[in-house]
Amino acid sequence: MTDAATRLDDVRDDMVRACKASRRRIDDVTLIAVSKRRSADEIAALADAGVLHFGENRVAEVEEKWPAIRQARPGLILHMVGQLQSNKAADAVRLFDVIHSLDRPSLLDALVRESARAGRAPSVYVQVNIGDEEQKGGVAIDDLPDFLAKVRTSGLPLAGLMGMPPRGVQAGPYFALLADLARRHGVNGLSMGMSDDFATAIMMGATAIRVGTALFE
Repeated sequence: MTDAATRLDDVRDDMVRACKASRRRIDDVTLIAVSKRRSADEIAALADAGVLHFGENRVAEVEEKWPAIRQARPGLILHMVGQLQSNKAADAVRLFDVIHSLDRPSLLDALVRESARAGRAPSVYVQVNIGDEEQKGGVAIDDLPDFLAKVRTSGLPLAGLMGMPPRGVQAGPYFALLADLARRHGVNGLSMGMSDDFATAIMMGATAIRVGTALFE
C-alpha cells in the first residue's frame, strides 16, 4: 500500500467513526482533498487511491498544473475552496466544478454573467462568517436570508453553506451554528471541517469536508 493510500485509509477510518457516532452514512459525506501547493504527482497518488474530489484556492495554480491532470483523469471534480475575486469569475467558471466561497453580491453577479457566457454553471456554497470576524470573508448572519434569496433566483445551483470557525477555539459550537442556519433556511449542504476538526464537523452534519494535511503529510 502506498503512503497516499495509507493516509487516505486513516482519514476514512476517522470518517467512519464519526458517522457511526452520529448515526450517519459515510456515503453522505464528500471528502475533498485540498491540494493547494501540492504537486501533480501527489494528486495523482491520491486519485489512484480513490479520491475523486480535490480543492484548490488559487486560479493561477490551477491553470498551471491541472490541465495535464484533467487530461489524464477527466473524472476528477475540482472545488474552489479559497477566496475568489470578482475579476477571476470567468476563470473560476471555466476551471471549477464547485465554488465554496460565494460571499457577496458583486461576486454572485460576476459568476452569473460568466456562467451565461460559458454555458456552464458551477455549484456554489454560500460562505457564512460564522465567527463574525472582520478579517474573514463570508456573508454576515443577519444578511444571509436576503443573500440566499438572490442566489436561489440567480440560476446557479446552490450546493449549501460553508463556514470556518475562528482559529484557536473549539470548532463544535460554530459548526452547530452553521448547521442550524442551514436548517432554518432550508439548505441541505454543509461544507465545514478540515484536517484538525473534520470528525467534529461530521458529527454536526457536514456533507463536505476539506482535508489537506491529513491526506498529504
